[in-house]
Amino acid sequence: MLKSCEIFMMRVAKCAAPLLAMFALGACNMGPAKFVNTDITGSSLKADFELKDLSGTVRTIESYKGKVVAIFFGYTHCPDVCPITMQQWSEVKAQLGDKGNKLQVLFVSVDPERDTPELLRNYVPKFNPTFDALTAEKPEDLKPLLSGLKVYAAKVETDRPGQYLMDHTSASYVFDQQGRPRLLIRHNADAAPVVRDVAQILDGK
Repeated sequence: MLKSCEIFMMRVAKCAAPLLAMFALGACNMGPAKFVNTDITGSSLKADFELKDLSGTVRTIESYKGKVVAIFFGYTHCPDVCPITMQQWSEVKAQLGDKGNKLQVLFVSVDPERDTPELLRNYVPKFNPTFDALTAEKPEDLKPLLSGLKVYAAKVETDRPGQYLMDHTSASYVFDQQGRPRLLIRHNADAAPVVRDVAQILDGK
């Protein structure tokens, strides 16, 4: 059976290349904002998806026009990274105060085989009632979004039949009110810099 530390190292190794590419994209900054986290303004990254939310409604990035959108990837059986990220964003939203009403946090399941709509409805709102989830009916429906954001996701088999983990990119992606990419935020980042960066986008910078 894989140990948690081994799984963590596999995740780091497989996600390192796309994350390093994201750092290079910081040079594309075209806006007046001064971010602490990685600036991806002007990059070619795009949130290309047609996925169902918790209500069963098909959503695209255009569905959230007028709001700042934070997207991250995970699954309900995730032992560590996903709940930590959920808590991180809940803290950020709380610290934004009234501005946080214009921030939509989206949890994208990379495990549609197990993450049923019912399971997601019971899982995601426990971290914050304003959070929503996006899910696909089958794994291949996620490909446009994963490709557009250069996100890695793959099964990691264990020695238990039918029990597997999902190795996936752990960073969050923030899009502005027009659906343009603005920030890449690493897993477990300090809340205060994230709050300051997101506040700038909410202010139209």
